[in-house]
Amino acid sequence: QRLKAAVHYTVGCLCEEVEEDKDVQFSKQCIAAISDITFRQCEIFAKDLEMFARHAKRTTVTTEDVKLLARRSNSLLKYITQKSEELASNNMEQKEKKKKKSSTAKGERIPGEQEAVVTENEDSNMA
Repeated sequence: QRLKAAVHYTVGCLCEEVEEDKDVQFSKQCIAAISDITFRQCEIFAKDLEMFARHAKRTTVTTEDVKLLARRSNSLLKYITQKSEELASNNMEQKEKKKKKSSTAKGERIPGEQEAVVTENEDSNMA
């Protein structure tokens, strides 16, 4: 029920934006109808996504499932693909940062750094 209310609120806000931009009016019944259709379509999308994952013998919905769902809308598919690639690159950057932090916290050194330390030790032993 809260989710339905959230959809209704969002649709109302979007309709207000369109009203201002296009100089049109939406009745409360129209907004309610759009909200209801939107909610039903989201339920259909959720079931389709579950079925795509199940067909692939997975229990988790992936971005590939979402892309498959959006395949009929070129602009939506392009947007989802772009966002997916952005998220993937951000995740890779985060993993690299975590690796660097954990390796420096453990006292591990970068290969070039190890050679410098060994050279310093040899120099001090020779003196």
